[in-house]
Parts: sequence; structure tokens; C-alpha cells
Amino acid sequence: MSSVATADLRTSLADDDHTGPADDRTASATGRGTPTDGRPARSGRGARGVPRFVWVLPPVAVLALVILYPLALVVQQSVSPDEGGTSLAPYADVFASEAFRSALTTTVWLAVASTVGCLVLGFVLAVVIAFVPFPGGRAVSRFIDVFLSFPSFLITLALLFIYGSVGMANGVWTDVTGASSGPFDFLTTPWGVLLAEITYFTPFVMRPLLAAFSQLDGAPLEVASSLGAKPARIVRQVILPEALPALAAGGSLVLVMCLNEFGIVLFTGAKGVTTLPMLVYGKAILESDYPAACVVAVVNIAISVGLYSLYRMVSRRVGA
Repeated sequence: MSSVATADLRTSLADDDHTGPADDRTASATGRGTPTDGRPARSGRGARGVPRFVWVLPPVAVLALVILYPLALVVQQSVSPDEGGTSLAPYADVFASEAFRSALTTTVWLAVASTVGCLVLGFVLAVVIAFVPFPGGRAVSRFIDVFLSFPSFLITLALLFIYGSVGMANGVWTDVTGASSGPFDFLTTPWGVLLAEITYFTPFVMRPLLAAFSQLDGAPLEVASSLGAKPARIVRQVILPEALPALAAGGSLVLVMCLNEFGIVLFTGAKGVTTLPMLVYGKAILESDYPAACVVAVVNIAISVGLYSLYRMVSRRVGA
């Protein structure tokens, strides 16, 4: 009986070896098999046989309705003069106006100066919080996260309470000297807008810096300190190179936000300080010149998109 069972087993194995490849070839020819790596074959359909592109349609439709359609209306209005038809005359009129050139210059220099101030102040404060032990350091670090949620006009309002014409600083001055008015009146000048923007946007630089410093290896700092390096040299040669990606990311973000800032300029009431967002407000709300307002808005959008593209490129270069 054992010899008969052995013969049957050999016959069965021989049949499997002969028919296995043929079955694989048949399955491959009919397209009903599975890939050799064990994953199921892709059929281009999602759950319950619904084509995959169907799932893409709802978010694309929402994006087009909420963002792309309003932008298209702005662009369309910018080439639709009051006389009717389609023309680039609104662009020519706006570009030729002194108000637009002044607003563009003011916007650029305020944004650049605020970004530089935020980078310097944010780096110094982040280094102190991260590497100089002091009581309440962790609480200060957490407060930075809370500060990011504050509206910009709140900072301007606080500065008005301190440096306004009837603020605390001028009140102390008049009480001490007996003068009729205090010396602090810079909030209604471009310098007041600059101070408010640096105050508000500095935490946007500090947050990525603190995150980068929390992952910094302490060994190089200890080695540099043991070799007698001074704190300024340690910051320049050890800490600063590690902070460059975070500085690039935070600085680019602050530059874009300062370029589009509206609330700070409006609440300071700075006379003669007209930025591109303020010019859009003036043209649309005060003058009802919607083609001109849309032209300025298109220019502002183009600059913002360009700076955001630069931000992404810099982030990739420095590894942020």
C-alpha cells in the first residue's frame, strides 16, 4: 500500500508542476490575476467601483467656487473700464498715477524693514529663551504660541494706550514736567506702523526658531564652550548656521504678511502712509472706483504669489 501511495503522490506533484505555469499564463492573459508582489491589481476605481476621478471633483469644485471664481471676477473687473468693453486702460491709468507708485514704494519698504526687524529681534529673543536658563522660560515659550492667535489691531491698540497722544508715556511726561503735551507722537507716522508690525510679526519668526533650537544637538555647544569660545562666537559659528532654515522660512512668511497687512495701518491712523491694501480700500470704498481698486488688488496678488514662490524656493534650498 505504501508503494501505491508514493506513486500517487509523485503523479500529483508532476501534474501540479505541469499545470501551474499554464494557469499563471491563462490568468495573465485574461487579466484576472494579481501582481507578483501580492498587491491587488489597480483598476482605476475607488470604493464600491466608483472611478477615482469622481472623488476629486468635490474639493476641486469647492476650491473653484470659493477662491478661483472670486479671483477671476477681480481680474475681469480690472480690465472692464466704466465706459464698457474690455481694455487695459485701467492698468495704464493706475500705473501712471502718483498715488499708486507712492503706495507701492511705501508697501515694499515697510515690508522689508519690518521683516529685517523681526528677523533680528526674533533671533535674539529665541536664543535667549532657548539657551539662557531663567525662571518662567517655558511659560514664555508657550505664550509665543498664544500670541500668534492675537489679531493685529489688538497690538496697535495696546501701543496707542502706551504711546498715544493721551497714552501712559505722554501722561507720565506731562505729570513730571508740567508740559501741556508729551513728546511721543510717532504712532501716526510710518515709524509707528513699523514698530507695530515688528511687535506683531516677531513671534512668527520666533516660533520656527524655537522649534529648530529644540532639536539642536547640545554636544557642539559644549565642545565650543569647553574650548573657550565666547558666547558671541558660539552663536555666530554654531547656532546661526543651524537656524538659517528656520530664519528663511519665518522671514519669507513675515514678508508676505507685511506686504498684505491692512489692520495695523488702518488702526494707527498714520497720516500719509498709504500701502497697497489701503489704496484698494480707498479706491473701492471711498471713491467707488472698482476697476482701479481691482487693478491694485491684482498687482498686490501678483507680488504676494511671487514672494510665496520665492519663499518655497528658499525653503527647498535651505532644507526648511
